[in-house]
Amino acid sequence: MKNCKIIIDTNLWISLLIGKKMSEMRALCNSEIVSVYICEELMAEFVRIASCEKIRKYAPEERIRETVNLMKSSCIEVPIKNTIVSSPLRDVNDLYLLAFADTIKADYILTGDKDLLILQSHNQTKIVTYNEFVQLFS
Repeated sequence: MKNCKIIIDTNLWISLLIGKKMSEMRALCNSEIVSVYICEELMAEFVRIASCEKIRKYAPEERIRETVNLMKSSCIEVPIKNTIVSSPLRDVNDLYLLAFADTIKADYILTGDKDLLILQSHNQTKIVTYNEFVQLFS
């Protein structure tokens, strides 16, 4: 099977962090059939959101550090080369994810963000939930 390129949206990283499902994320990041990609913008967004007081009461500092280490050690970091200036996307703060998908020619963006999910795809990239992705590959 080909190596599937995926981007995991920050909201999914946070959800799995809070839900204590990092073992699932670790398995996904270390899978032989997928490659998980990150960029500086995604890392910065994760750290910013994970540092919020409302998140920290559900996820101790140690688990946040563990997640950052997982991202840095098991994901492929690539800088965004493309820019997108307009899209039907309502949240312009997520435009970087679409540009990143174009940069790496991602097969999937995994997200729980309804604004992204409503697009269903962007160029060559399918936009799906984590559960939909797991069903596709199980």
